Amino acid sequence: MNNKKEYERDELHKAIWKIANDLRGSVDGWDFKQYVLGFLFYRFISENLTDYINRLEPDDNFDYAKLSDEQAEYGRDETLKEKGFYILPSELFCNVRKKAKQDKDLNVTLNNIFNNIENSAKGTASEDDMKGLFDDIDVNSNKLGNTVEERNTKLIKILDSIGDLPLGNYQDNTIDVFGDAYEFLMTMYASNAGKSGGEFFTPQEVGELLAKITLMDKKEVNKVYDPCCGSGGLLLKFAKILGKDNIKKGFYGQEINLTTYNLARINMFLHDINYNKFNIARGDTLIDPKHWDDEPFDAIVSNPPYSIKWAGKSNPLLINDERFSPAGILAPKSKADLAFTMHMLSWLSTKGTAAIVEFPGVLYRSNEKGEPGIRKYLVENNFIDSIIQLPENLFFGPSIATCIIVLKKNKKDNSILFVDASDEFIKPGKKNKLTDDNINNILDILKSRTNIEGKSILISNDEILKDEKVNISVGTFLKTVNDDIEIDINALNRNIQEIVTKQNQVRKELDAIIKELEYDYHE
Repeated sequence: MNNKKEYERDELHKAIWKIANDLRGSVDGWDFKQYVLGFLFYRFISENLTDYINRLEPDDNFDYAKLSDEQAEYGRDETLKEKGFYILPSELFCNVRKKAKQDKDLNVTLNNIFNNIENSAKGTASEDDMKGLFDDIDVNSNKLGNTVEERNTKLIKILDSIGDLPLGNYQDNTIDVFGDAYEFLMTMYASNAGKSGGEFFTPQEVGELLAKITLMDKKEVNKVYDPCCGSGGLLLKFAKILGKDNIKKGFYGQEINLTTYNLARINMFLHDINYNKFNIARGDTLIDPKHWDDEPFDAIVSNPPYSIKWAGKSNPLLINDERFSPAGILAPKSKADLAFTMHMLSWLSTKGTAAIVEFPGVLYRSNEKGEPGIRKYLVENNFIDSIIQLPENLFFGPSIATCIIVLKKNKKDNSILFVDASDEFIKPGKKNKLTDDNINNILDILKSRTNIEGKSILISNDEILKDEKVNISVGTFLKTVNDDIEIDINALNRNIQEIVTKQNQVRKELDAIIKELEYDYHE
């Protein structure tokens, strides 16, 4: 079965890669993400709905896609209650694709269908989950072409490309093909887009590590939460590890960016998480958190934006906010990292675990007013379970070595475990990557909670608090892998000078070529 799964996955990735190459051109790859993912979503919900309705019918030859719209209307209300949306047969992906080449108003047809799907949920429990999901698919955008004819030609190409993806029969898949396709697309686009595109996307392996840290050996969990959920990938790691039915009350997240918020909800649907099992909200988590009625959470995972600005002390209400007030001081206005940490701690259940990716400066900065005080509060109250130094260059944006802070409210000792995992990676390409073995090694260290030479050390809270700056970086207490590397500054400077010289020479040669081309062109 595993070989079959890997074969299916490889074939799927090859097909997606071909789509990306075929559709390059008039639309920038990162912008085009909206169309590829949007049409993948459209195909998924069409097939998901068709499969659901077909299974309800005793006649094995029944096919919802072949019904008339008039006949289909009889099942609208019942289906809406279960699925949260409704699509008439004529508006299903497969039927629209069949007629696309003969439809001179394809852009209008698609725009109306997308509106109809969203409007089908109006006035129902799923309205918020469906609202605006197609907003980023602008079928009339000049990015698709300058004329209606050009745009429709591009739309047909997208329909055919997504329609040709080897996703098989919906009910017979041995892999989570739609979800896998989504994750592969997001990884591909994020890696190509650099910081601007990858900042909302946490590599899958890091997400798996975070989820497993919060779960350890648990077979089920009540509710999972990510206050900066991006495209929702971290939350869905719980479904992959435990099975979606073992997240009893569902997936909760908040995202401030509109496009990414839409991607997160689409991601939930593509992983076949029903509308009544997720609650993804939009807004600024620090100023306007949306899940007061749902906290506390047993498992919290997050990769908050690094050192962004926030209101801080300029908003007099925040120091009295029950999430931030226990520390007696707010995170600095210029760096909100520990504000996110305090928010997650506040909403963590007494038996729960939070695993948070942090910028390293959070652990030791002393020139930022507020941060040492918050660190002191966290250590004094025994909320920090462990701190893990990750390898550098894991993420699509920053190449720095990030860390993970693990928070608990039910610790059995008064110490912090410091773990150096900076050598736990492979380098298959430009980015470093965690393997299953790397993840298991880190988890084994966390479970043993003992001193391992060069890898981990358990330090008492009292010892840590002797330093008034409350420096809790791993390197402060544990000699890290990088400490063993001797750097010859003179040799390093010579290498830098050689690189600069070579770059200058390349620039001169390019300038000469450009001048020659310009001369030939004018001639």
